[in-house]
Amino acid sequence: MRIIDLTDEHLDLFLVCLEDWSQEMKEAGDHKRCWYSCAKNDGFRVKLALDDNDAVGGMIQYGPIERSFADGENLCFIYCVWVHGYKQGRGNFQKRGMGKALLQAAEDDARALGAGGMAAWGLSLPFWMKASWFRKQGYAKADKQSIQALLWKAFTDDAVAPKWVPRHKTPDRLPGQVTVTAFNNGWCQAQNLVHERAKRAAATFDKRVVFELIDTSDRDALREWGISDALFIDDKELRTGPPPSYEKLKEQIAKRVRKLRL
Repeated sequence: MRIIDLTDEHLDLFLVCLEDWSQEMKEAGDHKRCWYSCAKNDGFRVKLALDDNDAVGGMIQYGPIERSFADGENLCFIYCVWVHGYKQGRGNFQKRGMGKALLQAAEDDARALGAGGMAAWGLSLPFWMKASWFRKQGYAKADKQSIQALLWKAFTDDAVAPKWVPRHKTPDRLPGQVTVTAFNNGWCQAQNLVHERAKRAAATFDKRVVFELIDTSDRDALREWGISDALFIDDKELRTGPPPSYEKLKEQIAKRVRKLRL
């Protein structure tokens, strides 16, 4: 195994999260490409894990916390660590130590850049980006929002723990209208997929259904709402992990439309 920095050779593969076999990834649009074209100029970095045959099996993406969806200072923030685990495409690379190797490489890079520590988000549920995995790697909980923990590892004695940006408000329910609001940062293909499906579903209804995008890669928009990636139908937040199907989203919108007639 070896760890390398992202180059143009593997850029397209990174942009689809190593899932170049996936038809769903093609639904997600070019949001991640647009986001990356800006983020790479703001200190965002990507490393890839290659096996002995030079096949890409894992990736880690991270950057200055000041440009992320968390609050902190002089820390690097991990957006995701992902080791391909599907049978499709490149196959299963998990249980080979790639995740730990990627994390160590990112931490070493952050230290070399002068960061005071590393932060990451993790879920309390036992699947992708597990908080428990980061705790095993020496990370401690700094903050929590629902099932999403903010974890960190200090490199220096004067490092300050990060915090989540607090949620300030949610979309309102408007009379005579159904509003589909997508909060989208652009870095996550799963959330990009939700955005595109919701936009397409909303477009099948009449003018009483309004689709609105709030681009939370804009730091001012993130701070105004305190929401990074989410989907609302009126004032109700929908669960977006794993991404709901187009058909399910269309039915959820239809339920609200039917209530307008009552």
